[in-house]
Amino acid sequence: MQKIVFSGLVLLLCGIFQAQAQSKNDYLRTMTTAVPFLNITPDARAGGMGDVGAATSPDANAVYWNPAKLAFNKSDMGLAVSYNPWLRKLVNDMSLSYISAYKKIRKEDAVGISFKYFNLGQVTFTDNNGAVIRDFQPNELALGVHYSRILSEHFSMGIGIKYFHSNLVGSYNAGSGSVAKAINSVSADIGAYYTRDLLVGGKNSNLAFGAVITDIGPKVTYTDVDHKDFIPTNLRLGGTYTIEADAFNKFCISFDANKYLVPSKDTSKNNTDMGMLAGMFTSFADSPDGFKGELREIILCMGAEYWYNDLFAVRGGYHYENPANGNRRYANVGVGLRYNGFGLDMAYLIPIQQSNPLAETLRFTLHFDFKSKKVIEDTVTGS
Repeated sequence: MQKIVFSGLVLLLCGIFQAQAQSKNDYLRTMTTAVPFLNITPDARAGGMGDVGAATSPDANAVYWNPAKLAFNKSDMGLAVSYNPWLRKLVNDMSLSYISAYKKIRKEDAVGISFKYFNLGQVTFTDNNGAVIRDFQPNELALGVHYSRILSEHFSMGIGIKYFHSNLVGSYNAGSGSVAKAINSVSADIGAYYTRDLLVGGKNSNLAFGAVITDIGPKVTYTDVDHKDFIPTNLRLGGTYTIEADAFNKFCISFDANKYLVPSKDTSKNNTDMGMLAGMFTSFADSPDGFKGELREIILCMGAEYWYNDLFAVRGGYHYENPANGNRRYANVGVGLRYNGFGLDMAYLIPIQQSNPLAETLRFTLHFDFKSKKVIEDTVTGS
């Protein structure tokens, strides 16, 4: 029946974020949510650095990683277009597309927009006897609006709101009380960013920190109100250190720590009646394995980037999730080019374990930066 196919689709979407665990019991601690596509890395720059982004230097994709960074963009306006063929080792018709853009209002504030579209390819629905019922093309999308403001010379904050839509099987009523429907809901982001230029050993450098909570929103359901699921609310803390070795060579290293602000996976508990805020606050101390369990829920991302003359970049990174909580472990490599307002980034994912469905994932991003001839006044820093 279509209900069986629908359940399989949901498991597939959750499964693309989980590698194979080391034992059957490992899956008991794997945290799953509805609409996991919201947390898929969309851009190739971060995709080549282990999925770091809370405190990396700002560009148009700051609307995804940390909206607070938008106001520190140097260009007056920017646009980024990303495309990711998805699960190519399994299917050939899934892809993720992402468009983000920003515009400086004044030197101290900026607005941004984003659009993410996840195409899950074509699915054929069949009954219990294998007879074809219909073909359907599941899809998910998110549309966001973001605002960032510099509050002091080194510090900014940003907010964003997103509408998202997830349609896995279309509208369907099995006639036996089982109903499948699309999800339409909203979520919010809030972030902070600190950046400061330094002189270390006679060389120009920069230290930046970022903190952001993404996808704060109500629980959603694909079926009925008695079976609501949390969305992937995520806390991301990160830092980036950049140093200019000389006039042509620049290096940076970044580190992010992520934690889902949703209840820990525990089959002995029923979180049906728990609301959004309760789930966020209890997520810090509800692991059945105690404090060690809470630490295992933290996802670590590390990345490095080298630039030559601000024209050519080489990147590498590593993404680590505890084996008992999903076991997503992979390395990333990437390259980037920038010239006269135009940029191109490419990234490649290298799985640590065998038979990973994310193996050989490629990401591509085009950048366009536009500088205004008009001088934008700065009413915050006075410079």
